[in-house]
Amino acid sequence: MDRKAIVWFRNDLRLHDNEALTEALRHTTEVYPVFVFDERVFLGRTRFGFRKTGSFRTKFIIESVHDLRMSLQALNGELYVRVGKPEEVIAQIVRETGASWVFCNRERTREEVEVQDALEKNIWALGQEVHFSRGKMLYHTADLPFPVQHTPDVFTQFRKELEKFVHVRDPLPAPTQPFAQRSCTLEPGEVPTVEDLGHEPFGEDNRAALRFKGGESEGLKRLQYYLWESNLVKSYKDSRNGMLGGDYSSKFSPWLANGCLSPKQIYKELKRYEADRGGNESTYWLFFELMWRDFFRFMGKKHGDKIFLKGGPKGQADPRWQDDPVRLQRWIDGETGIPFIDANMLELKHTGFMSNRGRQNVASFLAKDLFVNWQMGAEYFESMLLDYDPCSNYGNWNYVAGVGSDPRENRYFNILTQARRYDPDGTYVKHWIPQLAPLPPEKVHQPELLSFSEQQSLRVHIGGNYPKPLVNTRKWQKG
Repeated sequence: MDRKAIVWFRNDLRLHDNEALTEALRHTTEVYPVFVFDERVFLGRTRFGFRKTGSFRTKFIIESVHDLRMSLQALNGELYVRVGKPEEVIAQIVRETGASWVFCNRERTREEVEVQDALEKNIWALGQEVHFSRGKMLYHTADLPFPVQHTPDVFTQFRKELEKFVHVRDPLPAPTQPFAQRSCTLEPGEVPTVEDLGHEPFGEDNRAALRFKGGESEGLKRLQYYLWESNLVKSYKDSRNGMLGGDYSSKFSPWLANGCLSPKQIYKELKRYEADRGGNESTYWLFFELMWRDFFRFMGKKHGDKIFLKGGPKGQADPRWQDDPVRLQRWIDGETGIPFIDANMLELKHTGFMSNRGRQNVASFLAKDLFVNWQMGAEYFESMLLDYDPCSNYGNWNYVAGVGSDPRENRYFNILTQARRYDPDGTYVKHWIPQLAPLPPEKVHQPELLSFSEQQSLRVHIGGNYPKPLVNTRKWQKG
C-alpha cells in the first residue's frame, strides 16, 4: 500500500538540514512538496498599516521558491505552489492525493501557530495527521539543560549554560536519491510575480551593500565565499560593525531568516574551517551571533505574545511613547535631520537591508529620542527587512526599547558618538545623502551647525535640501 505525504515548506526553503523533508522521505513512499504564498502574509497589513511582507522580501522569497523548485526537479521531484490560506490549500491537496500525513517544521509565534493549528484541525477532520519537526535553530529544545520556561532572560547566562553543557547536532544531509514516482497528477502551479502579490516592479539600487538573491543555492554560495574563498571570517569580530559594502559582515541573515541556510550547516562549516585554517576570536564571534538568534527564539517561546506588546516581557512601557505618524514618517523617509539616522533609514528604504549597528541606532533614536511607540518601528522593520524573523526582530526591539531582557538599565545610544565612531569620515552618510558630500568630516554629522556662509559655499541649505533636525543634537555633545 502506498504511503503518501505532503511536505509543507514554510520558513525552511532548503533541502539540506530539513527535518520535515527528511522524515517524510524516510517514512513514506510518495512525497508531495508544497509551498503556499499565504495571502494574509503577502497581501495583508500590520496593525499600523504597513504591508506585512514588503517588496524586497517578497522578491527574495519568490527567488527562493524558484530555486527550491529547481532543486526538487533535479531529484525527479516537484514543488507544488499555490496562493491562498495554507490550512485550506493543504487540506485540499490531502483530499486530492489521499496523503496520510502532512510533514512540516513547527513555528512558535502566534500568527504562525494559529495557521498550523487550523491546518491540524482540518487534517484531523479528514482522519489524517500533521507531523511537526524543528526547522530553524542551532540547538534542539530537547538538548537544553533547562526547561524552556526556565531559559535565562540574560543572554550571557544563556550562552554560558549552553556552551558548557550542549553539543550542536550535525545538520541533516540533503537528499541525493531521486524521488519516487508520484501516482497522483497535480498541477505544479505558477510561482507568482512581485506584481501578482501587489507590488510595483523595481530594479536593484546600485548603492546596495550586496545583491541579495534568494534561494538555498545562493545561501550556500555566500557561506562558501565568506569562509573559504575570501577568508573574511578571520576578521569578522573587527569588521562586523562596518557600514558600507558587502564584506564587513557575513550577510547570512536573509538566507537564515527565510530558511535557505541552516544555522547548523553554518556551524559545521565554521568548525571545519577552524580545523583546517585555525580559529580565533572572529570565528568564535560568528558562532556567538548564531547563539543570539537562538536566544531570541527561546525568548519568543518563553514569553509568547509579550514580545509584541508595548511593555514587552517586562510589562513596563515608557509613558512618553506616542503613536506619532508624523514623526514616524520623517524617520521612515530619512528626513530626521540627523545624518547618521537618515542614511541608515534610506538604506533600508531602498534595499531592504541595514547593518546591525545601524538597526540599534535607529531603533534607539525612534524610541528614546523621538519617543515614538517602538511597536511602530518594529512593524516597519517587519515589512521592509529582507531578513525579518518575528523573534529576532521583536527581541531586538524589546532589547533596545528597554522592555526586554537586558542586564543594563536605561540602555541609550548617543547617536553623535556612534556616528563619529562608526562613520568617522562620513563616508557612509555621504553614500546615502549625496547633498552632504561637500561637508568636511568634522561637520558631516551635525550639518545644522554650519554657518549661513558655510551653507552657501558648500551648497547645503539646512531646512532646504537637507532638513532641520527633529531633536537638539547638542545634548549628545558631552558624549
